[in-house]
Amino acid sequence: MDPLIELKDLEYAYPYASPALSDISLCIQKGEKIALVGSNGAGKSTLLLTLNGMIRPDKGTVTFHGKPVSYDRASLRKIRQKIGFVFQDPDVQIIAPTVWQDVAFGPVNLDYSEEQVQQAVSDALHSVGLEGFEKRPPYHLSGGEKKRVAIAGILAMDPDVLILDEPTSMLDPAGSEDIMDLLDELNHQGKTIIISTHDVELAYPWADRIILMEKGRIIASGTPEEAFSDKELVRRARLKTPILLELSQELKSRGMKTPGTLPRTVLDIIRIIEHDHHGSIRLSDNGYGTIHVGDVDLISGPQIQAILARTSCDTIGVMGSRAKICARQWGLTPDISYAVIDKCILQAMNGRTSLILTTGGMVTRVFERVTLFNQTNNRLIPVRSLIGSDKPDDLSGT
Repeated sequence: MDPLIELKDLEYAYPYASPALSDISLCIQKGEKIALVGSNGAGKSTLLLTLNGMIRPDKGTVTFHGKPVSYDRASLRKIRQKIGFVFQDPDVQIIAPTVWQDVAFGPVNLDYSEEQVQQAVSDALHSVGLEGFEKRPPYHLSGGEKKRVAIAGILAMDPDVLILDEPTSMLDPAGSEDIMDLLDELNHQGKTIIISTHDVELAYPWADRIILMEKGRIIASGTPEEAFSDKELVRRARLKTPILLELSQELKSRGMKTPGTLPRTVLDIIRIIEHDHHGSIRLSDNGYGTIHVGDVDLISGPQIQAILARTSCDTIGVMGSRAKICARQWGLTPDISYAVIDKCILQAMNGRTSLILTTGGMVTRVFERVTLFNQTNNRLIPVRSLIGSDKPDDLSGT
């Protein structure tokens, strides 16, 4: 498969400074989730800025869809429409007096018709969960909401690639989880996502591929397990081993048998422990709990309240921006809002019933993840889809 973006032999130095990038060669495939990981000054942000022409390398080439990036104004305008960039500080990017005007800035400057602008802004705000925020001044928003406005401004131009420099910078843990959940959702919709971060605990479970950087060079590129398992490379990058991987290594050093794959989630650690005990860890007396899945675009608040009233649902999880908004509007307080599927699988193994609220293709993702877990681990965790109708009490599982 031809790469979506390819960098060959890139070099760049800021004026009167040592090289910021040296001998950078990299291929990025469509649909990947990539994290550039390194300490401050490693060259992560500079590398990201070369991807859509905001920095022109001193040497080397950048190609997009097989064509070299040109640096004239018209060409840069096109490339920046297709490769969108979200800065670390959203205040740098948000320039308009209202949310609607800011998100509309890109489509207007791309000469969209008035109808196209309206549709693009509406779709983008829907995607990031900011419907109803159109008239709000951005300076009245929280840090997480500002970050979503910046992302919406990029999505309104329908990019193929979304680049985010330190996407969770200045956000609290809940805000960070919301942003990473949104990026997962956008990737599931087909967007290629590239982020930079120095937070290994953020990058390790999230990314498909980790690119370790040190002093302007790429020192490793591979799966999270591959990149972070090399202690010497992690040390060179001035990082630390992700805690779950470190725990796995310590368990193995103490004689615990481990399966072939390294853990990336708490669920994976539980599998390792069970593997060592030959599956002898006792299930709940009630057997497996059921995972119910509801599409918030097909089910109403009264329907959800009705099923909660007549069933013993122990845990409510929400996946995606729209599901979180609907949960708030329906007066629901979710128990889980990040790593929802794995946490509900853990609940099911303890005999507890869960309800996952999400939208569209994410419903399919839940079924695929639970089915794969059952097949891989010889489990029988049931997963059911809630199908709604016009009547609040008419809900069934399939």
